[in-house]
Amino acid sequence: MPLFAAGISHKNAPLALREQLAADEGKVREILRDLVGGGVLREAVILSTCNRVEVYGVADVPGEARAVAFRHLCRQRGVEVTAVEEVLYTHAEDDAIRHAFRVASSLDSMMIGEPQILGQVKDAFALAQGCEAVGPALHTLFTQAFAVAKRVRTETEIARHAVSISFAAVELAKKIFARLAGRAVLLVGAGKMSELAAKHLVEQGAFPIYVVNRTWARAQEMARALSGTAVPFEELETALAAVDIVITSTGAPAPVVTRDVVARVVRSRGTRPLFFIDIAVPRDVEPGVDALPAVYRYDIDDLKSVVDANIRERLREAQRAEALVEREVAKLRARLGDVEIIPTIVSLRERLEEIRAGEVRKALARLPAASPETRAAIEALSAGIVNKILHAPITKLRESSRAGAHRSWLAVVHELFGLGRRS
Repeated sequence: MPLFAAGISHKNAPLALREQLAADEGKVREILRDLVGGGVLREAVILSTCNRVEVYGVADVPGEARAVAFRHLCRQRGVEVTAVEEVLYTHAEDDAIRHAFRVASSLDSMMIGEPQILGQVKDAFALAQGCEAVGPALHTLFTQAFAVAKRVRTETEIARHAVSISFAAVELAKKIFARLAGRAVLLVGAGKMSELAAKHLVEQGAFPIYVVNRTWARAQEMARALSGTAVPFEELETALAAVDIVITSTGAPAPVVTRDVVARVVRSRGTRPLFFIDIAVPRDVEPGVDALPAVYRYDIDDLKSVVDANIRERLREAQRAEALVEREVAKLRARLGDVEIIPTIVSLRERLEEIRAGEVRKALARLPAASPETRAAIEALSAGIVNKILHAPITKLRESSRAGAHRSWLAVVHELFGLGRRS
């Protein structure tokens, strides 16, 4: 049951080529039906995302199947086959298993630990199932890949460290406030990164949201997007007194939040903490405000330091995840070997049972006066002989499967017992 994975990804192909080759669900369905229905592959799953286009398959001749699969993809997308062949990678057997596990666990992602890829792999698998392109081998491979991905996320810290500026801002906010639920947020400026940070805070329960911007229409637009309230720029100081977290991103040439303004705000707030996340370059919040009581300020360099430290931590956790993947590859190889030998064991038993039953019928035809007890004894005797004959080849097949060397024994058993061509 030759298993392979082939494709292009962010590691070896430019974005322009990946965009060209990426196929929508309708095209993927069409290609899967052509490949499996035409007998090129016994089983197939196509994973198509912005960062990778891959075919996972089971075929008697993997190299030929891979070539045909990508010819189909290239034809559907109007891409030159030679452009893809130059960068196409292929993994077979254990390497294919390892690759599937690493992809599902986000160890092969552009950003290690990102959560989106697992959902994309699950969608690709479900689509292939709907096209009846998944058989026992790929079903076993992908269900185990999902289990491995879950273990990587629960048993390592690979996904628990913020690696974007907006997530880092939320991580710092969590260190200052015991909980973010009910914390009021003010956006000063309408930058994309500050909007992302605000959305992450809202996901953590922060509310209400206020937006201040020099352009009133833009303030209203962002406020609607965040289910918040637009505030006139002239009322910035009043808004600062009412909130807990301030995210600034105005693009102004000089600070829009000065130490004097914050000093006046602090006097009206008592001991309530005020947290500034200054994403602007140049900075929007005047340096030194964090010397005031219960005031905290982080700028873009502080956030980048957190991100860099977290990326290093993810890489350390990735080493633990890789070791987990290696252990699971060995386990699945044994399971896939069992999947391959089971049809042969069933065929062998059926073949010998057919011979046994035929010979028993002949014997009983010559013994028309045989009592029920005699007939039962003959049945039991013949069944026992069959079981003893089966014991050695079945044991050898299972042992060779665990050792990863079952294919030569499958061929021997089929030849010796006349089982015909293996499916």
